Amino acid sequence: MIDEGALRIDLAAAFRLCARFGWHESVGNHFSAALSADGRRFVMNRKWRHFATIRASDLQVLDVDDAPAMTGPDAPDASAWCIHGNAHARVPQARVILHCHPIAATTLTTLADPRIVPIDQNTARFFGRYVIDPECGGIADQDDEGIRIAALLAQAPTLIMANHGVTCVGETVAEAFENLYFLEKAAETLLRAYATGRPLQVMSDAIAEHTAQGWDAYRGMAFAHFDHLKSMLDAEDPSYRD
Repeated sequence: MIDEGALRIDLAAAFRLCARFGWHESVGNHFSAALSADGRRFVMNRKWRHFATIRASDLQVLDVDDAPAMTGPDAPDASAWCIHGNAHARVPQARVILHCHPIAATTLTTLADPRIVPIDQNTARFFGRYVIDPECGGIADQDDEGIRIAALLAQAPTLIMANHGVTCVGETVAEAFENLYFLEKAAETLLRAYATGRPLQVMSDAIAEHTAQGWDAYRGMAFAHFDHLKSMLDAEDPSYRD
């Protein structure tokens, strides 16, 4: 049984934290979370609402089988419907979907080779656990692009989108947010290493995989970290819970 109230609060917190960390894009980008077991009914931020102001009650309930909703007065952003609607419809295990354009990770998507090279524990965390979308169709508002993105998210919980941004998924808001948090840290470390112009000390595949597997034992970190981050919001501005 999904606790919709708690889910809304966690997703609202993720928006506020994204704005705090500077990962948002004006009043664009979207986060969503499934309400139904099949993922086809979900909540998402409304069109052009700034992440820094989003409250739990602001989140819009959408249904992928309700296409006419796109023509109504409260229609979601077309690119959000394209990405999140297709992903929730086609990848039911992607319970929470966070799509945004954080600076370091997005910079990585602009490289001809955007791979996350395992040079430390954070970059190795993603070894064999992400997928790259090498295509870019501009603003992602065409159904065929949404279908392609959904197929890629079915393969891995982290998607590097060429010339665009990133999408992270998880079973819970805390886990999806932790995925995004470490992806941005990994990208920043890798870019700084590239900037030195010196050869990289790259882990062997065996060590990188061993390190990635080692992170599995730390799954609980996501919940402890997210609880701490919410406590910071609570101390400063708990309105996200409203």
